[in-house]
Amino acid sequence: MAPSHLRTARRSALTALGALVLAGLPAAAAADPTPAAGPAPSAAQTLGADRPSPHLLSALQRDLGLNPQQASERLVNEAEAGTRAGRLRIALGERFAGAWVHGDTSGTLTVATTDALDVPAIEAQGATAKVVERTLAELRTAKEKLDTAATRVRTLDTPVWYVDVAKNRIMVQATSQSAGTAFVEAAGLEGEDVGVRMTAERPRLLQDITGGDAFYINDSARCSVGFSVTRGEQAGFVTAGHCGRPGATTTGYDRTAQGAFGASTFPGKDMAWVAANDRWAPTPDVKAQNGQEVQVTGSAQALVGASVCRSGSTTGWHCGTVEQHDTSVSYAEGTVDGLTRTTVCAEPGDSGGSYVAGAQAQGVTSGGSGDCTGGGTTFYQPVNPILSDFGLTLTTAAAQTTPGSQQDGTQAWTAGRVYEAGTTVTRDGVTYQCLQTHQAQGVWAPAGTPALWQRL
Repeated sequence: MAPSHLRTARRSALTALGALVLAGLPAAAAADPTPAAGPAPSAAQTLGADRPSPHLLSALQRDLGLNPQQASERLVNEAEAGTRAGRLRIALGERFAGAWVHGDTSGTLTVATTDALDVPAIEAQGATAKVVERTLAELRTAKEKLDTAATRVRTLDTPVWYVDVAKNRIMVQATSQSAGTAFVEAAGLEGEDVGVRMTAERPRLLQDITGGDAFYINDSARCSVGFSVTRGEQAGFVTAGHCGRPGATTTGYDRTAQGAFGASTFPGKDMAWVAANDRWAPTPDVKAQNGQEVQVTGSAQALVGASVCRSGSTTGWHCGTVEQHDTSVSYAEGTVDGLTRTTVCAEPGDSGGSYVAGAQAQGVTSGGSGDCTGGGTTFYQPVNPILSDFGLTLTTAAAQTTPGSQQDGTQAWTAGRVYEAGTTVTRDGVTYQCLQTHQAQGVWAPAGTPALWQRL
């Protein structure tokens, strides 16, 4: 076994079984905790941003040009900003037009609204207010028209389009002005404020392939482990959908039998999960640099502007920032919607690997352009939709509980379910509204996590 896969003594028995990035059994089911007396935990404490891995901090310093104090402050500020943005999203309702952080330490949270009367409420939460013309819902509706048009027309000359909340507009990346204009017209958006940005970049799938740790498909192609998951008693991991089709067999980094693809979606989305055999046990670990690891504690979605780090076995551990959510990318193999665009570099061989913000799992590498010598752009498939679509539970460093029902319309809070920001649930007769998109865990019951839930 390679030195980078050696674990601490408490895992030595499991490493002898040859685990991938996987080496440790899921924690036993735990009862929902009773909130402790005293002050409620802060967002940074809930999300683990106050105790970051030193490997995460060093990568942020290297890739974002920060000093140690700035790197630590940035993670705490981003965690706290997510909660404040969630509260303002609820308060503004339909007038909400997006939120993002900026500055070396992400010290400024900006929240957009379509009504100037909301400015005092936004500023009261310590955020900067921006009054804009269109709500986030209106922007998303406009982008959906581009998504629909992409099913009818060729988009190789308009490979990327997204909602840019900071500019309060839809942006289209195109190889020429004429190509961008034609795509906008095909969507019926002519006359609307849609920006067209010229670029020669054509994102491609990064599939020569590897990631947080390598695995092999049908003894030929290589891909990358994203995050460990379970489905009931079945352990496995998530990765990119373009890595393999359902039923394709896999072997691990050591070329021993590992499992098979349980489900895969590509194009449209870029998500898959592999059901592993009993030799491979799930852990919350993600490979960092110099053979070290970081651990995820949840899947709370990061804001635009937040820092994010990627693990890939071709180029290692690199960091950057989130540029936009809800991005559509037209690869030669087909269009994928709902990706997140980042400034993190990647190269062929990094596909399927993990993206982490602080201690929170974000997604798996889909594709990109550029490289880690001159810099580039990458896109990841967010992890929460993968968990929701396939009925999976993320393996975290926190105690786990058995997932409950994920039937549509369920109003009771349930561990294991993915909740979108704004969702309303009940728990012990009390109603709460979700502040940040995440998969619920037993240790994150609403009463004890005001960073994630607001009592109504």
